[in-house]
Amino acid sequence: MRTEEHKEKIKNSDEIILEIPEDKFTALSWSQDGKQLSFHKEEGDGAVWTYDEDSEFPVSEKKMKELLSTFEEFGVSFKIEEAEDLTQYGLDQPSCTIDFTADGQDYEVTLGDFSTMDSERYVSIGDGNVYLVKEDPMDKFDAEISDMLARDEIPDLKQADQFVFTGNASYTVDYEKGNTADTYNSQDTYFTEENGTRKPLDTSSVNKFLGNLANLDLMEYASAHASEEELAKYGLNDPEQVIQVTYTPEEGDQKGQSQTMEIQVSRSAEEKKKNPDPFAEQEDSKDQSTSDDSQVSEAYAVIDDSGIIYQLTGTDYGKLMKCSYNDLRHQELLSVDYSQISQIDVELEGQSYTITSEKKGNDRTYYYGENELPSDDLITALKALKSDQFTDEKPDQKEEIRLTIHLDRDDSPAITLVLYRYDGSTCLAEADGEPVSLVDRSLAMDVVEAVYAIVLK
Repeated sequence: MRTEEHKEKIKNSDEIILEIPEDKFTALSWSQDGKQLSFHKEEGDGAVWTYDEDSEFPVSEKKMKELLSTFEEFGVSFKIEEAEDLTQYGLDQPSCTIDFTADGQDYEVTLGDFSTMDSERYVSIGDGNVYLVKEDPMDKFDAEISDMLARDEIPDLKQADQFVFTGNASYTVDYEKGNTADTYNSQDTYFTEENGTRKPLDTSSVNKFLGNLANLDLMEYASAHASEEELAKYGLNDPEQVIQVTYTPEEGDQKGQSQTMEIQVSRSAEEKKKNPDPFAEQEDSKDQSTSDDSQVSEAYAVIDDSGIIYQLTGTDYGKLMKCSYNDLRHQELLSVDYSQISQIDVELEGQSYTITSEKKGNDRTYYYGENELPSDDLITALKALKSDQFTDEKPDQKEEIRLTIHLDRDDSPAITLVLYRYDGSTCLAEADGEPVSLVDRSLAMDVVEAVYAIVLK
């Protein structure tokens, strides 16, 4: 009866229990689920954070600032004074213990249970009280060492000034806006050179490749600071592909200043031995529009000279490796400004036909003889002609149809497109006397039928 019952004093509070500027911290560690991470910073201007277990590990200053910002203004909503039974708050066995040194003073913050009723966490800072805090520190401190890595940041590459590809694909691509001398399509802005001839690339394909670079998944890494042995193990002493991109940022501290980024890509040495050419099956296929590179399980990349070896997904590896001229060139057989087509000469089964046009504003009206064509089925069929597989094989079978397309430009260019029989399902396309690619025969027959529909009617 003489036992006095202890009563805790519970009250709402808007108190700030810790208020420590980020630049005052010199050490930080936390333990959770038996794992501990510990970092320190030497005093003085320009000092950087160091991982205690690996002094060469590149620690993310951004991530450290995020963690330390927790205690810049550590506010509470509920205060329990003179708490004795810490079990009911989960503080007898904390879910996380955070220790740090700031301005020469040591602190310990323990995190207990999460109150589902209040949607807040119980916390102790060693002053005899228990608090419910407004912001849960666990949201930031539930971190692995991989979260602390200072990863490379890939810029938002909306446009490149130049690509230099070295490795499986070796050539240079330049951005040239307004170049109409080397293309029939005014939308073309990327060009490469082959045997002294400038050749256009497909702008949408190049932009897609830029997007693949910008969205590269760099979450998994194999080494934080690669040694020569690790570079050899992961195949990066002899990378399969090196991609160097020169670009000009449109915003930020480097706005308007030309920058260069380099990515080296490779499969591991072991996987190279097992499968020398992971795309061989695809290259033999007539369909180049799809790829199944998910079987590539050991692909890696290094960005610039950071020394971090990133592990790539098979999908990302495949996207980066698809950078050859054939990958980025136009897949359409006839890549022109269709509004500029002034005349189409057709040779079909020994007969010749001419289709003319008249420009009205931005549109064209087509005629066969004096008769206006009621539909644009022929133009639609021409636009649908896509390459299944690029080839330099010479035609040796029957000519199905020959078309000469005249463009209404100052230089009055004309493109001769010939479709030859190849097999039961494929035609071979030739442009200006040079073989280009294999084409689905049904698409070629759509062009033939569109011509017959015009001339027979």
